[in-house]
Amino acid sequence: MLATSFKSGNQLSASSIRAWRIAQALVWLVGATIFGCLLFFPALGLLLFWNVLIPVAPALMVISVGLWRNVCPLATTNLLPRHFNLSRKKKMPVRLQSKLGLVAVIALYLIVPLRHAVLNNSGIATATLLLVAVTIGMSMGFVYDWKSAWCSTLCPVHPVERMYGANTLMALPNAHCDSCVNCSIPCPDSTPNFNPAVPQKNNYQKLSGFLIVGGLPGFIWGWFHVPDTLEINSVREIISAYTMPFAGCILSLTLYWMLLNWENKRAGNRVVKIFAASAVSMYYWYRIPALLGFGLFAKDGQVVDLSSVLPQWSTTLMTIAAVLFFFYWVVIRKSNHQSWVVRPAYATRQSSLSRQKVDR
Repeated sequence: MLATSFKSGNQLSASSIRAWRIAQALVWLVGATIFGCLLFFPALGLLLFWNVLIPVAPALMVISVGLWRNVCPLATTNLLPRHFNLSRKKKMPVRLQSKLGLVAVIALYLIVPLRHAVLNNSGIATATLLLVAVTIGMSMGFVYDWKSAWCSTLCPVHPVERMYGANTLMALPNAHCDSCVNCSIPCPDSTPNFNPAVPQKNNYQKLSGFLIVGGLPGFIWGWFHVPDTLEINSVREIISAYTMPFAGCILSLTLYWMLLNWENKRAGNRVVKIFAASAVSMYYWYRIPALLGFGLFAKDGQVVDLSSVLPQWSTTLMTIAAVLFFFYWVVIRKSNHQSWVVRPAYATRQSSLSRQKVDR
């Protein structure tokens, strides 16, 4: 029902809307529970958030990023002003969208290393980070229309959605937007095979695409070579959390720049796919062993210690299988020209005409 109940004009039926609202509410309750655990049962909250929820997210984004976009608890919260008609519904200029998209990439690169420095071992710090994100997102939601307020601009997860979601399994119904008002141009949700290299209207979009595609594989590699710090005693220890990720990012960016300059545009699209597959593969190459007690640094990122039960080669097989799957799915598998979700009907004929003009 969640994926198939449409009315004419790509509108959801009443029963499908109820089903999606139930799904959103359930996922929101899971998120609220994890948030409460971060505050009152930090060990459990950190385990659930960083070592259960987050490890699942990249694979979900590769296979069906539209599902995540429909049920993300942060998105559900930040879109409440629009759902309850409390938003001023201002149109965000494309240039501002582009600037905020670049800010999101920079925020991703600044926040993730803080996991080693503080977030992985502090429920209060992680909860504070989530609360700040909700506050910013809802504040913008009271001003700007639909997902332009947060989900398609400032959200630090959105650059990763763009990176991994270029060849999604299928287009799901849009469970948030009841009509299209062209709030985000181009719309990441309803543009087929959308990736960070698609919007190239201005220098902000070009730079953000370059940084996330070229830098993410090396950044992930460097991140996994830094241990968690139980206690920060100096600024130097904070800086050390950034050294390896940034060094890997720079090396990766250099390689990406060289490849783009050697290849033509069509081959450049293949390079984007290879870097996307490399990034998600790099993540699971280190993440799967760490989850099972075979990580590089003791118990960092561990869910259950199976090192005394499973042989080392078993995790190697798991990671090789993951790498082969992601390269097949992202690089080899034929593009199906699907968007993340189905665009709902345009709010007005004028919106439709303006969108057609933009598309041309």
